[in-house]
Amino acid sequence: MADLRSLHDGVADLIHDGDTVAMEGFTHLIPHAAAHEVIRQGITDLTLARMTPDVIYDQLIGAGAARKLVFSWGGNPGVGSLHRFRDAVENGWPRPLELDEHSHAGMANRYVAGASKLPFATLRGYRGSDLPLRTDTVATVVCPFTGEELAAVAALNPDVTVIHAQQADREGNVQLWGLPGVQKEAALAARRVLVTVEEVVDALEPRPGAVVLPTWVIDVVAVVPGGAHPSYAAGYSVRDNDFYRSWDAIARDRATFTAWLGTHVRGRGVGEVVAP
Repeated sequence: MADLRSLHDGVADLIHDGDTVAMEGFTHLIPHAAAHEVIRQGITDLTLARMTPDVIYDQLIGAGAARKLVFSWGGNPGVGSLHRFRDAVENGWPRPLELDEHSHAGMANRYVAGASKLPFATLRGYRGSDLPLRTDTVATVVCPFTGEELAAVAALNPDVTVIHAQQADREGNVQLWGLPGVQKEAALAARRVLVTVEEVVDALEPRPGAVVLPTWVIDVVAVVPGGAHPSYAAGYSVRDNDFYRSWDAIARDRATFTAWLGTHVRGRGVGEVVAP
């Protein structure tokens, strides 16, 4: 059964220096509050995995928490580049960043293989791309039935998966709804799971298209209203588009970013809304 803990204690108990950490959520339900708590606790040397690293990982990379990024596509949605990501890759600031780049399909299949307790997944992909030349987690296999050559991607089993969801019940079962991402697969693939939620309810009401993660999958649930900001939680909040636009200028300059981090992350408590 999942424990109901504070976000501070959940992060301290589950995330350690050197871990591989997946923070998933597609367009909404991105666990920003948990990422900020990782920064506040000074956890470092992380391998960060995410299908679409955006502002949340720009902040973690700029804070010096990451040594490696496992990803597919990276950018500030609707705006442009991730400047802290680029600075780490191009200039090694604040530290060099190792990359393991995949396609979206490749990343999704890596989580599925991890969740299925299989060593790898197969797909038709990566042909015409130089990605297989840049990573040791893509190979080729020959189908024993048809002789077709397929791409194989190594299973991804994070030490910790962190997600944000709308609700948990008092037994620690979690329900999320809205645009689906790979939260379910990433959680099932992980050794430990931390979920931040908008609220705890007496009972989860079935919703069309919702995903329910049972309590036995989850280690810690932390109640963090607004924990997805500046992304949103369907039914609870709206996307802060102004923040995403403002982030471009904040992240572009090292001194401006460092000042923002000190004021809005390191200088704030859990649950406070972070604004530009």
